[in-house]
Amino acid sequence: MTKTRSPWAALLALCLGFFMILLDTTIVSIAIPAMLTELRAGLTAVVWVTSVYLLTYAVPMLLTGRLGDRFGPKRVFLAGLAVFTLASLWCGLAGSIEQLIAARAVQGLGAALMTPQTLAFITHLFPPDRRGQAMGAWGGVAGLATITGPLLGGVLVDHLGWEWIFFVNVPIGVLAVALTLWLVPDWQPRHAHRFDVPGVLLSAAGLGLLVFGIQNGQHYDWGPVLGPVTVPHLIIAGVVLLVVFVLRQRVAAEPLTPLRLFTNRTFAAGTFTSMTVGFAMTAMFIPLVVYLQSAKGLSPTMAGLVTTPMCLMQGLVAPFVGKLSDRLPARYPLVFGLLALAGGLAWTAVWAGAGTSPWTLMIPLVLCGVGIGSIFGPMSNATMGAAPRELTGSASGVYNTVRQVGGVLGSASVGVLLSASVTSSVAQRASEAAAALPAQERQPFVDAVAGSVSGGGEFGFDAAPHAALPPGTEGLVQQVLHSGLSDAAGVSILLPAGVLLAGVVAALFMRSPRVARGTAAAVGAPGHDLEAAAQRRG
Repeated sequence: MTKTRSPWAALLALCLGFFMILLDTTIVSIAIPAMLTELRAGLTAVVWVTSVYLLTYAVPMLLTGRLGDRFGPKRVFLAGLAVFTLASLWCGLAGSIEQLIAARAVQGLGAALMTPQTLAFITHLFPPDRRGQAMGAWGGVAGLATITGPLLGGVLVDHLGWEWIFFVNVPIGVLAVALTLWLVPDWQPRHAHRFDVPGVLLSAAGLGLLVFGIQNGQHYDWGPVLGPVTVPHLIIAGVVLLVVFVLRQRVAAEPLTPLRLFTNRTFAAGTFTSMTVGFAMTAMFIPLVVYLQSAKGLSPTMAGLVTTPMCLMQGLVAPFVGKLSDRLPARYPLVFGLLALAGGLAWTAVWAGAGTSPWTLMIPLVLCGVGIGSIFGPMSNATMGAAPRELTGSASGVYNTVRQVGGVLGSASVGVLLSASVTSSVAQRASEAAAALPAQERQPFVDAVAGSVSGGGEFGFDAAPHAALPPGTEGLVQQVLHSGLSDAAGVSILLPAGVLLAGVVAALFMRSPRVARGTAAAVGAPGHDLEAAAQRRG
């Protein structure tokens, strides 16, 4: 093993870069209302600021895991850090929503270069009996970054402007580069992989078409996008290309996704579970931020403070559960964490009403924090422990790719659901409120308010057009909008809670970390007794 000052010191440097990556998956959510106003953009366009990052983050990871195997994880990690840091600067300087989306796409590419290398280094630096603790620390950073985003983003947006949610990455990135150069060994796996270029193109095109269709379906009224090409055509084409990609992996000499990884039950179940977690962790924040800021009128800082107890609880729970996952079957703490997070989100959805104090949501969000802290360590430890050592880079790429694909689908799906729910909920609330108006004013009121959120919920910088409103109803409009947004946010928060239940089913099929490691060690060894290998290694 390559010598280093300390594996924990190396992990610290790697986790700093990883923290920055995941911070940017949620920190943007808190700035959505500010971007809607300052960039004069609609909700669909601003949601793309998150989705394009997740898309360019997810798609290349099947390739970047292999790049680490070939050129060395440290070198690829440093290249990703440089790309990510420079792209963050570009994001902050963007003067339009189109420029920001382009810069976020490049930022996602930098993140894709970095992420697989962190898990590959953990499997290299730590022996199996200490890997759970290291995975717990890594998972703690993942969860902490994801839920710290809203608080840090709120402070930055309130006091410095939305641009600073990106500028803050520049000094962090420079520090991460320095620490990586100093503390992380230049480990060289020296696997001379060939790269499946057709596989890269098929996966990128398939995911791109699928996500674009899902996210923009409401915007195009599920009809034509360009000439005779409709939204359903794009979605079907995306699915077909992904099916062709899987078939390609069966015959490729050096597949991006070695399908034999999925013959291991623990790896397959853990990877699917990670997709549901990625979906939920991305999808939960967009409606929560809309509720706290747009419906309840909290400042970005105050909205971030509502999530603080969740952040603290996650940080307390994650290291303990990570260490515990070295001693207990991973599925026990993992299933508990998934159920706790799903229950906390469902509780939040029920309480997120127009007449509820937003500060009461701290209570169910504490339960969410317990759940998040119980998920990442056991899930990563068992899943990566089940992979053959010679496929560590590929396994890390697949595991992280699937989790980020879940995030892409979560962002796109909750954007569609939120937009549709805003339109229907505001229209319903407007009809109810109009009953108190004179008969001749009711329909003009309903039409004006409903029209302000038509076109897929493109709300943000304009309320209902005042010229079309009956005189003296401006206050009633605000009441209707706040109630409609609250209803829509509550419905949308239920979506990630439901998806997590599918993760619970998958997690029940995972074996204990010890058995998984024995399986991984014995792959390719005909006649080897897997249970005996697991016992000797334990």
